[in-house]
Amino acid sequence: MSMEEIQQEIIEEFSMYEDWMDKYAYLIELGNDLEDLDAKDKNDQNIIKGCQSRVWLVADMKDGKIYFRGESDAVIVKGLVALLLRVVSGRTPKELLETELHFIDDLGLKQHLSPTRSNGLLAMVKQIRLYAVAYSKIAG
Repeated sequence: MSMEEIQQEIIEEFSMYEDWMDKYAYLIELGNDLEDLDAKDKNDQNIIKGCQSRVWLVADMKDGKIYFRGESDAVIVKGLVALLLRVVSGRTPKELLETELHFIDDLGLKQHLSPTRSNGLLAMVKQIRLYAVAYSKIAG
């Protein structure tokens, strides 16, 4: 499934909920399903700067694709991590750099998150793109 198709799928899932409290509950549920990182991965090198809560993002390249793992110590943010990883993990650096992550705006996430959470979400997206740039140089 393409990144675009996954984004559309997420938009459809969230459209089933009219109330933002239900959407937050769904985000928390997604976060609860996210596999915890090993303690060794929760280090300063993997922490996302600019998030109010602590967020760790780990990227590994295998067979030309970047696989992301992540976690947060805040339940809603952990759900945001789960959403992002669903879209971006297992993609080539080129796909990550060429595909706009529009589902964040389409869902209205930025408007319904506190400014610090919204900034944290943008910081996660920025870090994903930085990994894509770095790995694209390695991959040639």
